[in-house]
Amino acid sequence: MLVGCLLWGFTGKGLYKGEWPTLESFHIVAKKCRVTCKRTIIKGEKFVMAFTKPAEAFLNRNTMLSRRRFLAGTAVGGCLYGLSAHAAGSPFSTTTRSIMAFELPPLPYPSDALEPHMSARTFTFHHGKHHAAYVTNTNALVKDTPLADKSLEEIIKAAAADSGKAGLFNNAAQVWNHSFFWNCMKPGGGGTPTGALADGINGAFGSFTKFKDDFKNAAVTQFGSGWAWLVVENGALKITKTANADTPMAHGQKALMCCDVWEHAYYLDYQNRRPDFVQAFLDHLVNWDFVASALKG
Repeated sequence: MLVGCLLWGFTGKGLYKGEWPTLESFHIVAKKCRVTCKRTIIKGEKFVMAFTKPAEAFLNRNTMLSRRRFLAGTAVGGCLYGLSAHAAGSPFSTTTRSIMAFELPPLPYPSDALEPHMSARTFTFHHGKHHAAYVTNTNALVKDTPLADKSLEEIIKAAAADSGKAGLFNNAAQVWNHSFFWNCMKPGGGGTPTGALADGINGAFGSFTKFKDDFKNAAVTQFGSGWAWLVVENGALKITKTANADTPMAHGQKALMCCDVWEHAYYLDYQNRRPDFVQAFLDHLVNWDFVASALKG
């Protein structure tokens, strides 16, 4: 099973490198970069991608990405973290490593795809302004520091353990939280989960209806800004809520699903009616396929 994609190539802005958890999520980015996939080479749990013009991409035959390394360095499921770099020295070198800047990941659907439950206007501000600002701030805060070449997850965990890096934690965690949130939704979402996820929810909460009630309560009662989460903690499903930028990985938990309850997530569409927004999220937006893949990952 293909679990990720690794691309080295030219995009007109210099050397471009990216990692994606799924082939589908890669193609979203590849289309924007005008990259055409030529072939996939898989060897055991390692793989590389070859590409054709107009990206002028080339196959790096000496650099392969293992499944373990991929899962350790990226978010679970379809979360996208675009990474760009201008390589020092020859771009064909497999020994030179350039420091990469995080980029705002594209939405996994058109900005109007979740209407009427979440408007394109909300995405203009929420994704295009708020999420983008967190990315910009994270890059500025890690520049010329020992964290400059670390993955987003490594940065979050390091900042969480150092009270002097609260600003970095807030921005880096919000980059991750928002990227994860976008993938927790899809057009025509909602409904009910199936398979192992449904069994897990019924076992942990008694019924899917009880789960929805408990999740909505967590989201609605989060005072001020924050998030409601479905997580795995010590092998068990659990509903939790975090304030501001706090995120499950800072507490040894594995995130499966989240709902953003910062006011900028819903105010343009729902004003002060947070309960209505959370209900719409549960009934019409949740991407249960993504949540199930997060549980398996």
